[in-house]
Amino acid sequence: MNERIGHALTDILDIAYEDAGPGDGPPVILLHGWPDAARAWKPVAARLNQAGFRTITPNLRGSGQTTFLSPDTVRDGSGVALAQDAIDLADALGLARFEVVGHDWGARAAYTIAALFPERVNSIAAIALAFQPRGAFVLPDFSQARRFWYQWFMSLDGGPDAVRRDPKGFARIQWDTWSPGGWFGEDEFARTAESFDNPDWVPITLNGYRRRWRKDELSDPRYDALYAKLHTIETVDVPTLMIQGGADLCDEPATSEGQEGHFSAGYRRIVIDGAGHFPPREAPDAVADAVIEHLRRH
Repeated sequence: MNERIGHALTDILDIAYEDAGPGDGPPVILLHGWPDAARAWKPVAARLNQAGFRTITPNLRGSGQTTFLSPDTVRDGSGVALAQDAIDLADALGLARFEVVGHDWGARAAYTIAALFPERVNSIAAIALAFQPRGAFVLPDFSQARRFWYQWFMSLDGGPDAVRRDPKGFARIQWDTWSPGGWFGEDEFARTAESFDNPDWVPITLNGYRRRWRKDELSDPRYDALYAKLHTIETVDVPTLMIQGGADLCDEPATSEGQEGHFSAGYRRIVIDGAGHFPPREAPDAVADAVIEHLRRH
């Protein structure tokens, strides 16, 4: 399928995106994770296109060619901001309803879209992250806390300066340690890391993580009403597929177990044995098979 590169203007962003597959196919927005880029979806998107789906793959705020229109806009890296960006992109493309498939940060955005804008989505698929009732970040147990070292590091007073000095080196540590070895080559990391050259990649990264654990991080006030609403929502009313890597070395597989009670419109969790934190890259065919079945069902 031909790939079409586009830009969509919202109130605050110029969102760069890739549009592929049949133009009249059911639209699926693919949201990438951190530290990653839109190119992570290429193998899965190709399978979806072959199955008749249209895929729209944006660079998230702070990534690739997606840019802020004003230097004065708060670089808010929250899941609420990412969810609103996806809604704004859909509006710009004239999509009244669509599907969302998200990985990592994109998974959080997918859950948030389903919680805040259920009328806009037919179904969602979330990869590598569990749903967070009320959008609450809860201090994990010691085992999971060890895996979140990078979040604690960024939350230190001196952490941001260290990340600014070597953002690609910081990202590379996550690639090296979040999955069993051998799943990527040097060229692929280098091509992906070009997206981290965006001048807002570090500010968005730091805000996205520090705001979870510190009270002095800025939030964009334009999202205040959405934050307040999200804090009241414990149940998602949109059919949901959750894909978990069985060998995820960042988010323990146990963290996504037993969540069925938070989904009123159907929930299915599958585990891909041997896959780590990046299933769309490590096991693209298994991810595509599960997503296609889920989308066709709903």
